Amino acid sequence: MIDTTHFGFETVPTAEKAQRVRAVFDSVAARYDLMNDLMSGGLHRLWKRFALSRTGLRPGDRALDVAGGTGDIAAGLHRQVGREGQVCLADINAAMLARGRERLVDRGIAGNVGYIQADAEKLPFREASFHCVTIAFGLRNVTDKPAALRSMARTLRPGGRLLVLEFSRPLLPLLAPVYDAYSFKVLPVLGELVAQDESSYRYLAESIRMHPDQDTLAGLMTEAGVEDVQYFNLSGGIVALHVGYRY
Repeated sequence: MIDTTHFGFETVPTAEKAQRVRAVFDSVAARYDLMNDLMSGGLHRLWKRFALSRTGLRPGDRALDVAGGTGDIAAGLHRQVGREGQVCLADINAAMLARGRERLVDRGIAGNVGYIQADAEKLPFREASFHCVTIAFGLRNVTDKPAALRSMARTLRPGGRLLVLEFSRPLLPLLAPVYDAYSFKVLPVLGELVAQDESSYRYLAESIRMHPDQDTLAGLMTEAGVEDVQYFNLSGGIVALHVGYRY
């Protein structure tokens, strides 16, 4: 029997999912930042700012941003660790990684930032390498989420923090149908008009619905080896930030 998983609402062989996700981000990389602003009305910048306020990083620390895309979180981590620290931007997708490097260099961020094409499920770092590991809007695209969480937790130093910023479940009953209508009717149209790719943005909307809810994700993080997990609902639960510690 073939092992299967979900790709949005579609069931696909597990071995194919990473390749299909890679194709999505190859397609959207050039317009990814513009689409983020349009889709969220700029709110993604506030969500990321809140996440960065919870890193606990100090000058000289080491930080890792997984599925770091175009570098927004990495830029914030760099501000926090300063020139004495180090930041690594990791992404499985070469096009997104190249875009992230380009944007960070354009902002004058260089020298103590590393870039590595890597699978979140098999991060190529030694145990206890980082004071903080972040993943923003990337976990839902990972095939084996528990494996990715274990991989990230393993790289944390004792006392280090794992931050997972991701779309989640709206808390307000009246918000859910509005959110669904926006996700499945407006986002694909925006994707077609702006990025000439309706299907990728339909997948992204579907992937949000398939992602674990707040409590389930907190449980997965605990099972992966991080403790004292708490989460913060943002924008009525449309997005949640989960924070856990390795002791």
